[in-house]
Amino acid sequence: MSNHAYESAARLRPHRCTPTPLSELARAFALTPAVREDGGTDRLEGLAVNGVSVDSGDVAAGELFTALPGFKAHGAAYAPEAVAAGAVAVLTDPAGAATVHAKCPGVPVLTHPDPRAVVGPLAAAVYHQPGEHLLTTAVTGTNGKTTTSYFLDAILSAHRGACVIAGTVELRVGGISVESPRTTVEAPVLQRMLALAAEEGVGAASLEASSHAIVLHRLDGLVVDVAGFTNLQRDHLDFHKTMSEYLDAKAGLFTPEHARRAVICVDDEWGARLARRVTEAGHLPVDRVRAYPAADTGAAACGGADWWVSDAAVSMTDAATTFILHGPDGETITASCPLPGLVNVQNAALALVMAIRAGVPLDTAVAALAGAHNIPGRMQRIASRDGVRGTCIVDFAHTPDAMELTLKAVRQITPGRLIVVFGSDGDRDRGKRPMLGAVCARLADVLVVTDENPRSEDPQSIRDAVLEGVRSVRPDLHDVEEITTWRGDAVRRGVELCGPQDTVIVTGKGHEPFLELAEEFIRYNDAPVMREAVNAKWGEPA
Repeated sequence: MSNHAYESAARLRPHRCTPTPLSELARAFALTPAVREDGGTDRLEGLAVNGVSVDSGDVAAGELFTALPGFKAHGAAYAPEAVAAGAVAVLTDPAGAATVHAKCPGVPVLTHPDPRAVVGPLAAAVYHQPGEHLLTTAVTGTNGKTTTSYFLDAILSAHRGACVIAGTVELRVGGISVESPRTTVEAPVLQRMLALAAEEGVGAASLEASSHAIVLHRLDGLVVDVAGFTNLQRDHLDFHKTMSEYLDAKAGLFTPEHARRAVICVDDEWGARLARRVTEAGHLPVDRVRAYPAADTGAAACGGADWWVSDAAVSMTDAATTFILHGPDGETITASCPLPGLVNVQNAALALVMAIRAGVPLDTAVAALAGAHNIPGRMQRIASRDGVRGTCIVDFAHTPDAMELTLKAVRQITPGRLIVVFGSDGDRDRGKRPMLGAVCARLADVLVVTDENPRSEDPQSIRDAVLEGVRSVRPDLHDVEEITTWRGDAVRRGVELCGPQDTVIVTGKGHEPFLELAEEFIRYNDAPVMREAVNAKWGEPA
């Protein structure tokens, strides 16, 4: 299907890829040549492909276009665009075959009952199993995937010289970095990124794995060396319906088809359930990690942990958090996380254990972790307290649990008032909106309520739901402001309110380069807007 967001990923292809005969792919993946209207079948002899794509706007000459049924339209409708771009054949389901034949006469069509289920392994075969040439990790969970994956990026780069990053913020191979269209890209894009990495001598990959991606087979065809789990919190229930279904989706990563080892945080009941499930299945070795003291989280009921954190302490000066990680053999590892709070210690501890299990020397891992700071949109420091300026931060926290953990972490580095600028998503889980409002009213001093991504919903109705939660804690709306004009105005207002001892944190969008309003994507990012407001108030930094 056509998706403008993939256009920027077109550069992430190997320069050389030995073509694979279509007949060989047909045999290996049970693909059937489609029957034409005249009763004949498409011939495959002499045809070969040098790549795979599921997006008609992202096809290169000589590739196989996979026309998948989508939520709104069938990819077969876009076959003419793919063929015009150079696709030599089309893979689709039986329902799409007639459309492709009608729109693209003469183009060979292969069918499979569920093409999405085979496109990952097929792409891996076309790109000659690139994942086998790299040290690979994948992180899943509701919150912390991006932070953990960037910690791993720093560690694996120190170990192997360079690392692929593929996640929410960017797609990066070597010196090429482009905006990411989603947390986990479609399988052909991922496989060709790994092929480019192998071709250029990049030695490792740090990937984010969303629950949607696991269910939709985007990681099929790749077995990572170590898979990690951060936590499970309320999110995406518009897609998964229940938390148990949400956990089932995450659990799909921790199987022999997708991973060789598992490292699972057991700070919440869902992580503990997942660890038990994977352990009882007996297919993967499992390391359990606990970052939070059991008394604070109820983790004692979740069973023991192989690795656990103690003595976490946040520095008011640089906002880093030092901690001790205890290992299963009695070892103690003194480490420093470059971000504040236990929420980030959890990410750091997970990254360290994943790296150790991937074979990274301990000293290398600890040193690289300490330097992995200023991750885009994740506790991203725009201004630091210096006696004149307050601390100004952009963060992606957008679920009630994440917001609570984030505000508690920032409170530890705030001698004055804590100011939060926030909103909630449109066309997503509506139940979390008042919950977000209540969390912010309870934990922050000053609230500035604004829009996040209204999408097709009325922005006022979203803000009203958030304010309903605020009123449940703060009925008089004391120190609460609602900005109805534009998100940028709310960010500027938050900075205006910030004194030298205060912290202002803008949450919800993090790294996102667009604001979605009435089905329009408007170029917008919190970080430069906040930086401009900081400089307007306090002047350019010395």
